[in-house]
Amino acid sequence: MRSGSRLRIVVTGLIAQHPRLGGVAWDYVQYPVGLARLGHDVYYFEDSGEWPYNLDGGPSGRDWVARDCTPNVQALADVMSRFGLEDKWAYRFPTGARWFGLQDRERQLVVASADLLLNVSGTLEPPDEYRSIPRLAYIDSDPIFTQLKLAKGNGDFRGRVDAHDVYFTFGEQLSRGVPVTGHRWCPTRQPIVLSEWRPTMPHRDDFTTVMSWTSYEPLRYAGQTYGQKDVELKRFLELPRLVGSVALELALSETHHADWETNGDGPESAARPQDALARSGWHVVSANDLCPDLERYRRYVESSKGEWTVAKNGYVVGQPGWFGCRSACYLAAGRPVVVQDTGFGDVLPVGEGILPFSTLDEAAAAIHDVEASYGRHAAAARAIAEKYFDSDKVLARLLEEAFRSDA
Repeated sequence: MRSGSRLRIVVTGLIAQHPRLGGVAWDYVQYPVGLARLGHDVYYFEDSGEWPYNLDGGPSGRDWVARDCTPNVQALADVMSRFGLEDKWAYRFPTGARWFGLQDRERQLVVASADLLLNVSGTLEPPDEYRSIPRLAYIDSDPIFTQLKLAKGNGDFRGRVDAHDVYFTFGEQLSRGVPVTGHRWCPTRQPIVLSEWRPTMPHRDDFTTVMSWTSYEPLRYAGQTYGQKDVELKRFLELPRLVGSVALELALSETHHADWETNGDGPESAARPQDALARSGWHVVSANDLCPDLERYRRYVESSKGEWTVAKNGYVVGQPGWFGCRSACYLAAGRPVVVQDTGFGDVLPVGEGILPFSTLDEAAAAIHDVEASYGRHAAAARAIAEKYFDSDKVLARLLEEAFRSDA
């Protein structure tokens, strides 16, 4: 079977796991939607073994595990129906391995007849259960951290990764400093269904982003700490002062795990990070309220003048060439992005549409540049999306690589 044929493909993800994170849903759904638009027979299976979240901590405020998955299943059903995939999904709730969506026999027939499985972000818990599929592809959306976890000797994680046949990574420039894992990592990037992102929509004057303060605990390897966005954002707290009247807005997740922060030695880590940011002149809003689903997340991106954002500290330290899924959506919406440098300048054009920075002064200068020549940067942003992130191109290339005999 080759990528030029009509394939039956299973895609994994975490759409139901995060029912009120619209950006996460976009990250995953653009795979099955993009593949279906290429003419393939695509199914979305969510079989992560992870409990779905109570984003508000539940009745106690400290219970983050949802015991009832009804809202999660409904959120997934709504996403799939929006794209005409209402009969093409299945979700397994960990309790008693209960499945929703496709009936058991239909789901088993899909697995038995599929040509390829795309394990996006390594979200599939039991890849061995899908070994009847001729080709299993692992898509690493978290470079540096993935390779470090493998190098640190996590046996369960290595077993899950090793169960695949071909390996892709968003780290398009994995450096020599990344440990050797024994895998051939093929570069790829986020596919964007361009028709879903509308450059002609009116926008505000705000530079925005959507982010979490921390996503998980920092990693240490060979004496180096690889942290999260909290580390990097603290370096740029004074940016509002340098850009004057330019509005900088952060749509921040309300979930705050203080024990995941790299350190707690400053006022930035006290109580809520929102408070320290507001004191420094940032406009902080709730991502949970403004971006809880596909439509409102898209509206938030399209209503922005552009994006300003830091990257995870691990990406900054490791310079893997990672470029964010969210930033790619801003580009598709014709919104310039001012983004922290992770080494992507070797694989993507920079200077117009994409403006990388490493220092506080560089970040301020890039914002002023966009302000001075907005039309030029906006046009360049959409052009970059069309050339480099179009799902037709990204996914066709991924399929070709997935079926290479030497992959």
